[in-house]
Amino acid sequence: MRLKKCFHLAWNILIHSKLRSWLTIIGIIIGIAAVVSIISISIGAQEQLQSRLGGFGADILTITPGFSIASGNFGFAGRGEGGGTFLTGTSGTSSTVVQKNLTLKDVSVLKSISNVKYIMGSVSSRGNDFVYLTKTSSVSVTGVDSLIWKDITTETIQSGRFLTSGDSYSVVIGSRLASSTFDNIQINSKVTIAGKTFKVVGILTDGSGVYIPIQTARDLFSGVGTKEFNSISVKISDVALANETVNEINQKLMLERGILQESKKDFTVSNPTATQQTIQQTLGTMSLFLGAIAAISLIVGAIGIANTMFTSVLEKTREIGIMKAIGAKNKDILIIFLMNAGMIGFVGGFGGVILGVIGSSLISSLAAGQATGGGLGRVFGATAITPTLLIGSLLFSVIIGMIAGAIPAYRASKLRPVDALRYE
Repeated sequence: MRLKKCFHLAWNILIHSKLRSWLTIIGIIIGIAAVVSIISISIGAQEQLQSRLGGFGADILTITPGFSIASGNFGFAGRGEGGGTFLTGTSGTSSTVVQKNLTLKDVSVLKSISNVKYIMGSVSSRGNDFVYLTKTSSVSVTGVDSLIWKDITTETIQSGRFLTSGDSYSVVIGSRLASSTFDNIQINSKVTIAGKTFKVVGILTDGSGVYIPIQTARDLFSGVGTKEFNSISVKISDVALANETVNEINQKLMLERGILQESKKDFTVSNPTATQQTIQQTLGTMSLFLGAIAAISLIVGAIGIANTMFTSVLEKTREIGIMKAIGAKNKDILIIFLMNAGMIGFVGGFGGVILGVIGSSLISSLAAGQATGGGLGRVFGATAITPTLLIGSLLFSVIIGMIAGAIPAYRASKLRPVDALRYE
């Protein structure tokens, strides 16, 4: 029997199937839709995370004052009233500790590390009055080294330029501050920060940060020593050696600051690469867990296909006998029922792919709608639906259908014509 004829007979069996066949197909649709949605959102989240963490600079290490002693977790250092440095830990068990700032001596020590390409100390202050025309806003201002900042920052210029060595009372601001917080601040506009007038020389492509020359910041901020920094940024030459560089920074700074025990360390070195790996592992584990749940739906669907095929063989026993009596071979019967099982998988897979694409788009839209300024909403607000994913899901569905229908098809092919014709 020709394959075309086998295909036609298998298609007729599917078309004239009873309600149970279509319920089985619905089970496959749900399973494949879940798989497509979960995988596409997972891949999209990982790509979004990669992009965002890449924007932070995987080759940029940041050293800040303070260390969480109670729990050993890293914290975030900042400036308190009167210039004191405080630490907010990432765990409820970590304690607030007062630590001394980083100094020029620390910068000199870090320059001796071979993998360090650029190094820059910076000072910052929160809650500064930023005035443009008649509107005032409270902003965080960072003082940076005008000579090095453009080489070490991950920020990009939208218009204007970075700070240069000749700048004194010049400022570079983020685009959100320029266009959203205020009414379209332009290059060369005059703004007031903490009572001092500055000229806007550059607008960044993103963010709401405010950057001024570090010496001007020292004059502007109270409680900042002439040789102290709130943080030190280090750009490394080889990202693959990031962990080794972090260890070397810890060792050299502990030695220079006279710290002999890890528990007494008064600074933190942040490594974006390690953070990225941890978050990606978490996303991978979550995707695996959700994928396992979706796989259960496919297993249930496969059992439904097997049940449907067994029932179909029983219902078609006399027809099988007639086909064998007029010359159909065992392999013809086997092919017909395998094709029928594959068709059930194909129809279910096709419907599942369509439903999965729609579902992942809706989920990403809802996640993006919940994202206000960042967070997980933005990470899960993107999907990655590729032809490979769609075609792979469809083929997977067909293969599941044929595997589930293999035993019923084999039993149908082995029926004896005499017994099949006698079947009631």
